[in-house]
Amino acid sequence: MKFPKVHSLEEIASLLNCEFIGDKNFEVLGMNEIHVVEPGDIVFVDHPKYYDKALQSAATIVLINKKVDCPEGKALLISDDPFRDFNTLTKHFKPFQFANVAIASSAEIGEGTVIQPNSFIGNHVKIGKNCLIHSNVSIYDHTVIGDNVIIHAGTILGADAFYYKKRPDGFDQLISGGRVVIEDNVGIGALCTIDKGVTGDTTIGEGTKIDNQVHVGHDSVIGKKCLIASQTGIAGCVIIEDEVTIWGQVGTTSGITIGAKAVIMGQTGVTKSVEGGKSYFGTPIEESREKLKQLANIKKIPEILNKLK
Repeated sequence: MKFPKVHSLEEIASLLNCEFIGDKNFEVLGMNEIHVVEPGDIVFVDHPKYYDKALQSAATIVLINKKVDCPEGKALLISDDPFRDFNTLTKHFKPFQFANVAIASSAEIGEGTVIQPNSFIGNHVKIGKNCLIHSNVSIYDHTVIGDNVIIHAGTILGADAFYYKKRPDGFDQLISGGRVVIEDNVGIGALCTIDKGVTGDTTIGEGTKIDNQVHVGHDSVIGKKCLIASQTGIAGCVIIEDEVTIWGQVGTTSGITIGAKAVIMGQTGVTKSVEGGKSYFGTPIEESREKLKQLANIKKIPEILNKLK
């Protein structure tokens, strides 16, 4: 997430009421999670296990809960609670805007697009040309939709990321300030849910078709011309490359990559990254030929046991 204008390190530290290390005029351009940071971004870290990863990332401003040596060319924001202060920044730079109409006045809707009754189009949403939005679809603020997109009834684009920090008194939510981006010629079935990024984009690539009742987690990127069947659950921060086929009731863990033109057979649990161009099945996931051989061999166990007796 980029800020509307450049801010100084001193300005951001003042907003958070925290100490800083570095030039007070050090430029701050935005904020992002560790996997998508760029120079000028703030990244937060609140556990020693991840200090080095954050300090050595592309981010040039690190919001951290301990005074450490500042890498050359970077700056630090010292906070007693970086998680809380990251939320403070999100609320400041992308505050929630309530709506009192079904289609926000700031929404941009292209020529030839049809929006069926009882749908909600939020603030600063952009929808391209010749789209069809069926009834009871909710499109949250800042969502971007390309041309020739079809979205079926009951689908929700832009709900919050499922991202929490455990506290003594319960769970503290990391506030989502990212977007959902749907590219041209995408089809999305009924009752699908696509969460927005925490600070970046959840993206559905051009020409991809998604069946009914599919969930896509925050910051995941789905490539072009993929097919995703019903009741699939894609976790956060997953990369699915171009022309992947995922059959029904597949589930994935977070932070993995599924290579281009891979086929994931039904009810597979994608527990790790997999290469493209191959077919996979089972939990834990394996190449389908190997998995099916194993299942065939398991069926022989009773016969083998009888022979041993």
